[in-house]
Amino acid sequence: MTTGPSLIAINVGNSRTQIGRFINGRLEESARIPDNDTVGIAAKINQWWQSVADKPQAAIALASVNDPAADQIVSALEDRLSVEVYRVGRDLPVPIGRQLDPETITGVDRLLNAAAAYDIVQQACIIVDAGSAVTVDFVDGEGTFHGGAIAPGASVQLRSLHEHTAALPEVEFRPPGSDAIGHSTAQAMLSGVFHGICGLVWRLVERYAEQYGAYPMVIATGGDAEALFEHDELIDRHVPDLTLLGIAAAARHALAEDRSEQADESARS
Repeated sequence: MTTGPSLIAINVGNSRTQIGRFINGRLEESARIPDNDTVGIAAKINQWWQSVADKPQAAIALASVNDPAADQIVSALEDRLSVEVYRVGRDLPVPIGRQLDPETITGVDRLLNAAAAYDIVQQACIIVDAGSAVTVDFVDGEGTFHGGAIAPGASVQLRSLHEHTAALPEVEFRPPGSDAIGHSTAQAMLSGVFHGICGLVWRLVERYAEQYGAYPMVIATGGDAEALFEHDELIDRHVPDLTLLGIAAAARHALAEDRSEQADESARS
């Protein structure tokens, strides 16, 4: 039984593009490719599209926080495929209620993560997205997105320490190990960034729970989530492809609305 659309979902981030292949609403596989590898991204989408194109109402849907990279990907796809690429936020609304300050512009990735998380758990939840930035966002029990907090991600912090000091080395992010005390400069940097982010998330979750009056489920996603939270009892679920699932939810809701409108038109005729 068909439970959702068949589509290629594309999430263009600040450094990497995530791609997912959905068949009848089910995520079959996903991949992450650097944003600057436009040819590789287009080739992977073209390969996967061959298994999706013959499905009913097949589509390609794209969400982006990096419009220049997204425009290049769309242009490359248009050269290869005769298919429209639907943009989330422009062609497809994100199916999540919002309680935010007027005129606030929120990144589509945060909204899609919120929509997917609530779609999965159907209860109040906190979404921790650990990538170039670390975001900690809150969705209430009615499925309304309230916003949250944004902080620099692990790699951004390490790069900033290297670029803005005279002696600190360039260090690639990785878990620092069980010893919290860094016995070298690099280990000290890793320990500070790792435990700083984990402490930030713990503190924010506690404050959100106090403000809400209950302890929400905590869902982690993003490229650094496993490294940061693999053994952290605070995290209830780790969902690596949460943004892709949000894109699929947006497509599913748009399809349901189209069917409802068609049914209304048929009833009137």
